[in-house]
Amino acid sequence: MNNVIEKLKEIDVGEVGIAIYSTKGNKESTSLNSELTIPLASAAKVAIAYCVAKWVEDDVVDWDAIVEEVSFNPEEDSKELYPHLQNRPTLPLREAVEVMIACHDSYIARSIVEFCGGWEKVNKSIQSHYPSIHVTENPRDIDNMAKLNEMLDLMLRIYQGYKTHPLLWTPLINGLVRQKGDIMQIPVHHLNHMTGGLENAAVDIGIMGDFNDNPYIFALGAIHLPNRLNNQVPDGKIIEALELLYGEFLKQ
Repeated sequence: MNNVIEKLKEIDVGEVGIAIYSTKGNKESTSLNSELTIPLASAAKVAIAYCVAKWVEDDVVDWDAIVEEVSFNPEEDSKELYPHLQNRPTLPLREAVEVMIACHDSYIARSIVEFCGGWEKVNKSIQSHYPSIHVTENPRDIDNMAKLNEMLDLMLRIYQGYKTHPLLWTPLINGLVRQKGDIMQIPVHHLNHMTGGLENAAVDIGIMGDFNDNPYIFALGAIHLPNRLNNQVPDGKIIEALELLYGEFLKQ
């Protein structure tokens, strides 16, 4: 696992961190700057979905409840992933959560949060579990942030929740499975994750490896990077590090 850390250390501009949990060993496998605070960008939608799932678990809301005034962000890919849902003004909560994650859709996120009582209420609920996590309507807002170690734990709880109560957590997992963020050297079905990015920051949280055969849970973030539109060297190092992590999965 040291090879993953060493590859990330090759990013010599900005700050980078990663936290990795081994479901085979039931422990954190390794970490680097795991308390790094990162902008979440689109990855905040997983925290919103976690909040909703916990409310469903506590019978506060129901997955079959109807979310009103739904609209789809035309800059995202719902037309390709969910062509049958286009022009629908309402969606069941379970479908809205899945689409929000799968398509990184901020419009759907806004509809879900409004249905749930607003951003303040959602943040209060999330922060009762994870104090560092704060989500905002604008995914590019600097207050849309979290510590890596808390995002790792959130992803772990989603994974464990699905393993024990699959019907409850299916909308979140469906979204993670369907979203597009492929890495060439990793089979698509072995990378169930959520990416987020800004010009000077990157985040990736997810499940690495065979979902039913001791995968790794990971949270990775990098901040203060050179403009990623003009300099893709850090992105290349991040991809290489994730490929090395997949190599570790294949070895175990």
